[in-house]
Amino acid sequence: MTTKRIVITGAPGTGKTVVVKALEEQGYVCFHEVIRTMTAEAKETGTTKEIKSNPLVFVDDPMAFNTFLLEERLKHHQKAKTITEPVSFFDRGTPDVLAYMNFFNQEYGQTFIDTCKNYRYDQVFILPPWKEIYVRDNERLETFTQAQELHKHLFDTYEEFNYNPLVVPPASITDRVNFVLENLGN
Repeated sequence: MTTKRIVITGAPGTGKTVVVKALEEQGYVCFHEVIRTMTAEAKETGTTKEIKSNPLVFVDDPMAFNTFLLEERLKHHQKAKTITEPVSFFDRGTPDVLAYMNFFNQEYGQTFIDTCKNYRYDQVFILPPWKEIYVRDNERLETFTQAQELHKHLFDTYEEFNYNPLVVPPASITDRVNFVLENLGN
């Protein structure tokens, strides 16, 4: 049996990580976002530049940062192949890396594109920006306007890779989790 790989994505501050954690609490296999930890570590060990919206300002080599991020998400994808559970959830997928690189006008090579084409997910849910819950913090550096722009990049990038992202409407965590579970396979 092959586990279905389901991506929960969205711009910063949309509640995706809370939804993924709630799914995990219900017993589902979940792969967690690596960027928040990476951003915190980069800020501690990287440059001392002023905080900006792009976490890449805290690393010496943005391409290496993005390559590492893509590789870590690919490892999650590959690990899901070893799981016997019917469904696994991912807090972001490999196309998110390209969406962010597009947002920040960064170039990427064919390897990035091929990874997204060759390692597919079964379904993508996207949480839209929701001003009432949006909060900036030490790892979430984008403004709400930037989050809205990132949402468009995420949506467009997933569509470019022939996904049909299903928008999870703003609602309580329970209602959002139920929406995801009720719409698996749609």
